[in-house]
Amino acid sequence: MADLEVTILEYPDSAEVSIDMRPVLHPKFQALAEGISEFTFANIYLFRRTHNYRISQLEDGLFVITGRDDDNPFFMLPFGLPDENIVRELFDNYHTMKAATAAQAEKLTAVGYSASEDRDNFDYLYSLQDMVNLTGRKFHRKKNLLNIFIKNNECQAKPLLEEYREDALQILEKWNNQHGDPNDFHAAKEALEKMWPLQLCGGIFYIDGQPVAYCLGEELALGRSFVIHFEKAVLGEDFKGIYQYINQAFASILPEKYETVNRQQDLGESGLRQAKTSYRPVDFVKKYKVESR
Repeated sequence: MADLEVTILEYPDSAEVSIDMRPVLHPKFQALAEGISEFTFANIYLFRRTHNYRISQLEDGLFVITGRDDDNPFFMLPFGLPDENIVRELFDNYHTMKAATAAQAEKLTAVGYSASEDRDNFDYLYSLQDMVNLTGRKFHRKKNLLNIFIKNNECQAKPLLEEYREDALQILEKWNNQHGDPNDFHAAKEALEKMWPLQLCGGIFYIDGQPVAYCLGEELALGRSFVIHFEKAVLGEDFKGIYQYINQAFASILPEKYETVNRQQDLGESGLRQAKTSYRPVDFVKKYKVESR
C-alpha cells in the first residue's frame, strides 16, 4: 500500500497520470465490462495533457479522474461510485461527471442529480465479421471501393511491430502535414513511441512497398471488443478507398475472439457521424453526463 500511495495520492490531493501507475490501474480498467473507450490506461495516459487529467485514490480501491476542457472542469469515476459525501464534494468542485455508465446515471438520478445521454461521445460498435466480410447490400458501396483500391494498388498489411515503428511515425508526420491541425498528433506520436510499455497493438499498411497507413488500439470489454485509438492514412490521388481497405484489412487480422470493433465517438462532428454511421454499427456504448440539478 505504501508504494501505491507514493504514485497515486489520496483524495483530495491528486497527480498527473504517469506511466508507472500502469501496474495498478491497467488491471482495473481491463476488468470493466462496459467497454467505454476512454477507460483504458493507455487512453487516460496518452490524453492526460489534452484533457488536463489528474488522478486521486479514494477508499475501497476506487479512483477519481479529474480534468478540464477549456474552462470546463469535470470528473470521472471509472471503477464505481464512492461515498455520497465524496460524490457531493466532487460535484461541488468539478460540476460535471463525464463518461458515466447507465447504472451510475440511474443511481445518481435517484438521489437528486440530473443525467442525460452524451450522444456526441457514444462509442460506435461494429461486428467484426461484418467488417471482415462486407456482405449484403448495406455494404455494397464499401465493398466496391475496397475492390477498386485493391485493383489499383499493390497492398500489404502487417502487424504493427516495433520494427515498423519508424514507418508508422513517417505516416503520422505526413498525415499531420496534410491536415494542418495537430488534433491528436502528440498523443498519437507518444502512443507509437510507447506502444510496448502501453501494450498497444495494431496494423501497418503498405502500397507498392511504401508505408501509407496504420491503426493502433487494444482490447476492452473483458476481451470481447477491440478499440481503435488511432487510425492515420496518407492521402494520395490513387488512394480512393484507402480507409475501406484499412478497416477491412485490419479487421481480417484481428483474432476471431473479438465480437466487435469499437471505433470510438464522433464528438458531434456531422461528417464524422455520417462516416461512422455508414458502416452500420450494431450497437453503441452509451455514456451519460451527470450534473447537479
